[in-house]
Amino acid sequence: MKNFVSVHDVTDIDALVKKALAFKLNPFGEKSLGANKRIGCLFLNPSMRTRLSTQIAAQNLGMEAIIFNVGSEGWALEFEEEAIMSGTTVEHVKDAAPIFGKYFDILAIRTFPSLKNREDDYSELYIKQFIKYAGIPVVSLESATLHPLQSLTDVITISESFKDTRKPKIVLTWAPHVKPLPQCVANSFSQWINAWGKAEFIITHPEDYNLSEEFTKRAIITTNQDEALKDADFVYVKNWSTFNDYGKIYESDPKWMLTNKKLEQTNNAKVMHCLPVRRNVELSDEVLDGPNSIITQEASNRVWAAQAVLSEILKSNG
Repeated sequence: MKNFVSVHDVTDIDALVKKALAFKLNPFGEKSLGANKRIGCLFLNPSMRTRLSTQIAAQNLGMEAIIFNVGSEGWALEFEEEAIMSGTTVEHVKDAAPIFGKYFDILAIRTFPSLKNREDDYSELYIKQFIKYAGIPVVSLESATLHPLQSLTDVITISESFKDTRKPKIVLTWAPHVKPLPQCVANSFSQWINAWGKAEFIITHPEDYNLSEEFTKRAIITTNQDEALKDADFVYVKNWSTFNDYGKIYESDPKWMLTNKKLEQTNNAKVMHCLPVRRNVELSDEVLDGPNSIITQEASNRVWAAQAVLSEILKSNG
């Protein structure tokens, strides 16, 4: 594995899941693999679980993890080619990234979409420029359109929670929110579940909340949440803003919030969410604090997902 920015960087999802679960049983099994190596974690927007889990994963492999919050601790970066830098940006990624490539063995980047211009966000300019100029492996800690470490975590959590021989029914359901959120997690979850190919996969959302077909193809899509939830084994709850009329909130109808009453239609489904979660807006207290919720298990698996990815990159790149 050279880089890790989407499911397309993974040749065998099940093998990566197996590796992550092995680390969960034996966190320090490859303690010397990252000895004398450094990972630089650059955050262009805030993080909690992603930052901490990646740092712990690197340390479990013997790596030194250095955290740098670009916006608050460094110069504002320019990413456009041939930019005339007469505004607020101080340093071009063409100058900064090669230096990071000398300081670190792996570079991990967290960016965030503007939700103003879809073409710009979906070009993934920021992370592509780091890959182009850093000269070392790049790991996405979330980009403008995808969150691959979260999605790998989700597949790990589903795999260890479902022991039946049949395919699980997995439902991704839109939830209300108080502000427009990116499509990153929903895109990525859809991409990974479709690529995994071991589930019946349904996406449900209000009208006009369609995601990009690039990520949702092969999924069943419906605006009838009750119909989607019927006999579900897993329900993944996530808000996202509009894709076609980009970055908007058309509605925040509380009827879309998942409750225990709605769970009665499922096959005693396990409930997942990437966190942070707006309680009693996206998800009710009764679900989050109830026996169907596996969000803590899911969040704790972030360490093993990151550790599996870093291990593969270290082995592939010497």
